[in-house]
Amino acid sequence: MDEVQDFERRFLDADGRLKQFPSKPKYREAAIKFLGAKFERDRNYTESEVNEVIGKSHSFADITMLRRELVTAKILAREKDGSKYWLV
Repeated sequence: MDEVQDFERRFLDADGRLKQFPSKPKYREAAIKFLGAKFERDRNYTESEVNEVIGKSHSFADITMLRRELVTAKILAREKDGSKYWLV
């Protein structure tokens, strides 16, 4: 089984949503990439739009943490005031 299949088996629910945020770095990175793939290039998002995308992609109700992880990992960038987000 390759790493992608292992990640999917361990961390995605039957609906293909992230069911928990991994503690191991290699799985955390996979989770962040999984979420980042839900965003479109060359598009700006409001914070509520980012929350909506994230909300549809996970089932454990911690949108704020996931949004912060996406920004920290430089998958998403944002204006300092949080008014605009975009895929890096």
